[in-house]
Order: sequence, then C-alpha cells, then structure tokens
Amino acid sequence: MSHSSPVPSFYLDKADPGSWKALNSLATAVREATEAAGVPRDVVELANVRISQINGCAYCLDLHVRAAEEAGTAAVKLRVLPAWRETSIFSETEEAALTIAEAVTLLPDDDERVASLESARFALGDEAYSALCWAAATMNTFNRVSIVSRHRVTG
Repeated sequence: MSHSSPVPSFYLDKADPGSWKALNSLATAVREATEAAGVPRDVVELANVRISQINGCAYCLDLHVRAAEEAGTAAVKLRVLPAWRETSIFSETEEAALTIAEAVTLLPDDDERVASLESARFALGDEAYSALCWAAATMNTFNRVSIVSRHRVTG
C-alpha cells in the first residue's frame, strides 16, 4: 500500500512578490473607483462573497464574509446569498452588483451575459457599473491565486 505524502504548499504571492504587489495595487485602485462611484462597501463585499462562493475559495470566503459583516451587511443576506434571486430582500443596487458578480465570474453565453450586464449598467450608471466590473474581475483573480496557492483558513 502506498501512502502519498502531502503536497508542499507553493504560495504564488510569496513566490512572486512583485506580481502580488501589483495585484494589491490594482485592488487599491478598484476600491478607490468603487468609492468614487458611490458604491457602498457592503455592496462590494456582498459581490466579493458571491464570487468566492461560485469559485469555491474558502480563504476568500472567510475573509470577505467577515469584511461584509464589518461593513454592515445583514446576516440574513449572507445566509441566503446563493439563492438571492429567489428573495426580495436585496436592493436594486445589490441585485445589480450580484448580477455583475455572477456574469463576470461565470461568463455565460454572449446573449445572456450582454442582457444581464446591460440591465445592471442601466440600474447603476456607467461609473458604478465599470467600478463593479473591475471589482469582480479583481476578486476572481484573488480567488484563483488563493485556490492555486492552497491558502488555508486558520480558524
């Protein structure tokens, strides 16, 4: 019987600190853009949690659920987030942000993606729409870095 030894961790952020620093600089610019566009922090964090749920990134879920709570997101919204379309508890801005989060993460077929993103753009306006699209793309990148690096939740 063979026993496989655990795969040693390889942290992309530690292996290439320059790229990690650049990604964090992008995150800072995106945060500034969402703030300038008037997108509330709790809305951004709600989208970050949904993206991390879709991608299955435990590390980012732990981090961003805490950030969402700190930003004032209601616990009920976090509990029902995977089924947000089945409720009436999310604001129009939150629904638009979640629509962007899912469309940017899942990249559905072109017709579906264009239709859902256009409805979000209409609800938000161009500045907030752009900022939230960048936020979703950036969160997806952080998820992938954490998943590939096998970042662990430490409790």
